Amino acid sequence: MPRITVADQLRQHTESLTRLERQLTDVILQNYPVSGLGSITSLAEAADVSTPTVARLVQKLGYNGYPEFQQALRAELDETISSPLTKRAKWVDTAPDEHILNRFTKAVIDNISQSLGEVDPNVFDQACDLVSDPKRRVFVVGGRITRTLADYFFLHLQVIRDQVTHVASNSNAWPHYLLEVNRGDVIVIFDIRRYENSTLRLAEMASERNAKLILFTDQWTSPVAQIADITFRNRISVPSAWDSNVTSMLVAEALIAQVQERDWKTTSARMEALEEMFDRTRFFRKF
Repeated sequence: MPRITVADQLRQHTESLTRLERQLTDVILQNYPVSGLGSITSLAEAADVSTPTVARLVQKLGYNGYPEFQQALRAELDETISSPLTKRAKWVDTAPDEHILNRFTKAVIDNISQSLGEVDPNVFDQACDLVSDPKRRVFVVGGRITRTLADYFFLHLQVIRDQVTHVASNSNAWPHYLLEVNRGDVIVIFDIRRYENSTLRLAEMASERNAKLILFTDQWTSPVAQIADITFRNRISVPSAWDSNVTSMLVAEALIAQVQERDWKTTSARMEALEEMFDRTRFFRKF
């Protein structure tokens, strides 16, 4: 089962934290996990709290002390920046004897279970409201790997509604798309670990134009989350040199399914028009 991160623990304890502890939590999450790798004094000063406040928060999370807390953060950082080759080596050292089909499937099911357990239905509905609002244009962007998710999301959304744009993932092209972004428009971003600097720059500039940002990321959380209006943290760890996009795909497809129902009359009309075009071009075989 995927390991619960320190960020997960901080969010789970939010209700039981004092005002100063929540203030400290916000600072830790702003530049997570690097923010917690300095001295206890520097972290306390950055959050404008006392060192005893840092020590109490660490203990509430179940750590014996600040060094153990930092050890957990370093382990996460190491896992985050691991290349596919080092990930593969770590997996081989600890791989059980069960068949890969069973082990991989179990990991994916665990990812889905934990990820969906952390999704707030109200926040999900807010995302659907934004994406389905005909007054807002929607821009979809992904990175080197996540562009496949972005393309899939865009393709379906383009059928459902108009004013949808797939932003090219290469950084020398996306500034042109920003010219079309206005206040209230929606930017849907897919960004998982080995987070891309160009994606963060795009998000920052879109935010400056008062766009609404919806982020699909992983359990370690893209830096884009600091400015995103809505963030879906989907677990991606599996016994492979590559991360799994299954959970991200599930949440994205659920969002698409809900958006199409918001104005089914319009969606169905667009679908019928598209099918008529396919028939005329004989794009698909019919039996």
